Amino acid sequence: MSPRITLAVAVRVLIQLRRDPRTIALMLVVPCALMILLWWMFIDSPTDPFDQFGPALLALFPFTVMFLVTSVTTLRERSSGTLERLLAMPMGRLDFLLGYAVAFGLVAAVQAVLAVSVSVGLLGLDIVGSVWLLGVVAVVDAVLGSALGLFVSAFARTEFQAVQFLPAVVLPQLLLCGLFIARDSLPPVLHAISDVLPLSYAVDAMTHLTQSTSTS
Repeated sequence: MSPRITLAVAVRVLIQLRRDPRTIALMLVVPCALMILLWWMFIDSPTDPFDQFGPALLALFPFTVMFLVTSVTTLRERSSGTLERLLAMPMGRLDFLLGYAVAFGLVAAVQAVLAVSVSVGLLGLDIVGSVWLLGVVAVVDAVLGSALGLFVSAFARTEFQAVQFLPAVVLPQLLLCGLFIARDSLPPVLHAISDVLPLSYAVDAMTHLTQSTSTS
């Protein structure tokens, strides 16, 4: 593994993403737009459900978007023959994976910071103090979505198959993460499954932040 080659791969991926405005819009604009839509839905509600569901969905949206974009983009490199040409150069598979991880990790960080800034600064999500912790959790969650996207791309042969992993990998985590029902109230088997799903811990962290701030 060479840090120089890894950095070169990361820069190449970032340049490629910059030339694709639709992908940039999907990664950076869609999570913010979804949070605005969620806020708009509850704007006339007297109980303000946005503060209840906002933090959990702030974890879910970047996770899902980065999972989808990373898996499809990585698979596109392989199906187009770009990966084989890259590996024919003096570059190992670890350089390729780490380069992609660095590139998408940087994009995930920007995406999460934007989503948190819009949610807290523009939409008034009730986070009293520890806003930076909310940002850290959102960034880690988005990076995790990228990592899972890289992982599942190894098992798909077409971009359509990569998209099919979205309901198989993300939707079960959505159902068991505690968004609809507290994880402690789940049947024992489902609770055990939720304990190994990464999105459960992201939602737990977001919920803990809002509960600790609202009770302080």
